[in-house]
Amino acid sequence: MRLDLLHPRDQITMILSRIYRGGMTTTSGGNLSVREPNGDIWITPAGVDKGTLSPRDIVCVRADGGVEGLHRPSSELPFHQAIYACREDLRAIVHAHPPALVAFSIVRQIPDTRVIPQARHVCGPIGYAPYELPGSPALGQSIAGVFCRRHNAVIMENHGVVVGGDDLFDAFQRFETLEFCARTIINARKLGQVQTLTDEQVQQFEHADYLLPEFAPGYPAAEERSLRSEICRFIRRACDQGLMISTYGTLSARCGDDFLITPTGIDRRCLEPEDVVLIREGRREQGKLPSRSVLLHREIYAAHPHVGSIITTQSPNATAFCVSGRTFDTHTIPESYILLKEVSRVPFGMQFSHQHGIAEVLSAEAPTLLIQNDAVLVTGGSILETFDRLEVAEFSARSLVESVSLGDMAPIDEAAIEDLRQAFFPQS
Repeated sequence: MRLDLLHPRDQITMILSRIYRGGMTTTSGGNLSVREPNGDIWITPAGVDKGTLSPRDIVCVRADGGVEGLHRPSSELPFHQAIYACREDLRAIVHAHPPALVAFSIVRQIPDTRVIPQARHVCGPIGYAPYELPGSPALGQSIAGVFCRRHNAVIMENHGVVVGGDDLFDAFQRFETLEFCARTIINARKLGQVQTLTDEQVQQFEHADYLLPEFAPGYPAAEERSLRSEICRFIRRACDQGLMISTYGTLSARCGDDFLITPTGIDRRCLEPEDVVLIREGRREQGKLPSRSVLLHREIYAAHPHVGSIITTQSPNATAFCVSGRTFDTHTIPESYILLKEVSRVPFGMQFSHQHGIAEVLSAEAPTLLIQNDAVLVTGGSILETFDRLEVAEFSARSLVESVSLGDMAPIDEAAIEDLRQAFFPQS
């Protein structure tokens, strides 16, 4: 979807709906704006329910100061104007009070985006603005002063966060990724010490070579067309359930001797069948860029004929185990052990330079693993089986994270685990 071809009213309404449905703002909290090349600013209104906002509610503040619309513009308009005045390159702003970032703001800390590689890549360095009265010119000066130092995301002391972007989708991606990063850190701290990446490790992600040669495919067979649609359905479902965000999450499926994989650089929620990339004999479908995980997925399919689908993603609780170093213990309830078996961990960097090593760790008896400071990886015989395993991994991880405040987890004993092995995996 080309967000830039939508009217600013429609852009703001669509993105705000995603923020609200994602639990990252309240009925009355937060505001979004888009600046047109002529200086006009389209902004959310004051005092209108964010859960029912429609395009007709969006207000236009003309470059000459005139206001057009059914409502008053947001009371936070002054800081939007102040940011735009000092940053000619920014075309959109998102401000809200998402819970994890508010938690950082009220303890007056900045989340370290080096916990996962694409967070630093998407968000850049995070700024910090001292507290000022909401809606006041002083608040605008405080925030704009930080943006003038070339920060694109700013934690507002005891308030929330404000991010800017080249367009509204760019700003939203930065906002959503930063909130995910903050939530992951909070969950990981419940489990133990948070591990971060070095700048050199972040650069491994940014400079990873995943560009395959191209080929021109013929007319797709019915199986391929069906798989493309199925991939899109499950990607949207993953987004709805918080298992993926707009900037991260890869799903692939074997298609005969080939495989299909999600692309890089396209909003996961807006994915269409024609965006999915066909990989054949080490080449990519002409004119498309597959996920950065394409080489890893290729190695797994080559090593394991029983694998029909792979997901690599950053579901919030499972990822907490990736960045904390804590063992992901599946000896919790029978379903967790039956679906996940024993969850192993591989070091960061193997996904870029030693994909075959990761493939060797996986097997029918070990279908799930964690990549340190990156992702949870699940495999299955079909997309449905793989997705089910991902859900179980995230639900199990969430139970483990939440159990920390209650006491020590009491696992299923080894005799009961052996009974599960005999009942469900007698041939292993």
